[in-house]
Amino acid sequence: MDPNQIKQMIIDGIPGAEAHVDGDGSHFVARVISDEFAGMPVIKQHKMVYAALGDSMESAIHALSIQTYTREAWEKARKFQTL
Repeated sequence: MDPNQIKQMIIDGIPGAEAHVDGDGSHFVARVISDEFAGMPVIKQHKMVYAALGDSMESAIHALSIQTYTREAWEKARKFQTL
């Protein structure tokens, strides 16, 4: 599985989400931005991402690091990345 496939699965599974996925074919990092995450515990945010990926988490994806953000939190995080 490649990062673009994972990205598309997340976008399809979480309407309105933005996703940035990097990886080597079995180990991936996903940054997922969605206002659906507002007020939601991190564990529930991650469960939303896992649900979007479905059975791929048990077969094609060996390891996935997930970072979730609301749009506001993402904008703040991006400011720190450019410093």
